Amino acid sequence: MSVSSKSGEWLAGYDCVRVVGSFEELVSARFGDGVNAFCWRRELEGDFEEIVDAIGEVGEICSMGPEYLEGLELSEAGRLARRRLIEDLELLRRAGLEPSLDCIPAYPRDAEGELVPTDVYDFHADSATTLADTYLCSYTVAASEGLRNEDVVRYVDVPEIRAELLRRFGGADGDGFLAFLRERFYDLHYRAREGAAPYSFGFGNLWRIATQCPGSPVRPCIHRAPTTRVGDPPRLLLIS
Repeated sequence: MSVSSKSGEWLAGYDCVRVVGSFEELVSARFGDGVNAFCWRRELEGDFEEIVDAIGEVGEICSMGPEYLEGLELSEAGRLARRRLIEDLELLRRAGLEPSLDCIPAYPRDAEGELVPTDVYDFHADSATTLADTYLCSYTVAASEGLRNEDVVRYVDVPEIRAELLRRFGGADGDGFLAFLRERFYDLHYRAREGAAPYSFGFGNLWRIATQCPGSPVRPCIHRAPTTRVGDPPRLLLIS
């Protein structure tokens, strides 16, 4: 069960995000007029931290399906959370998507001091070779964050960074150099401008965000995974 917000609202201070009131509206809404993210804002019942506790210690990212979740020994609050997780998986599958429910202790990180960081803790755009969107929902620990496109600049468009990348490429600024950037995902990562304020995706909200792909009517939604502290429990994330 969940409590949803009314559709048609804007995320306060961020006109690139539109709030919707149902899953049906989430999947059918059209990107455009600067809107590159839709949020089905929900207040979910249940204890999602209990799900993570029941899974136990994990050393790497692991994905879970309904059968695995059904095998967990849980209290009533934990069972409410489990029901929501299974329902969310089914919602996305019935919509023709391939969702993954992941328990994430941490993502791989780039070495400190990289000229262009390319891990998911850095602000980035998702990409696809055909028209596609990303769906995601954070349930525990920390939520993803987004920034307006006006509040970021691609690392590769910063003059001194581009000059150094050209030096490493060893050629002219043309098609070959652009391919060099794409192969290393440098073209997908962004630096926040001074004073930029990220918005939180929050807990329990199901998001649909625009990717960098052919035919997209809008610029991609710039976002990042949250930085968690050493000793934090694994994060529970639904993504498709």
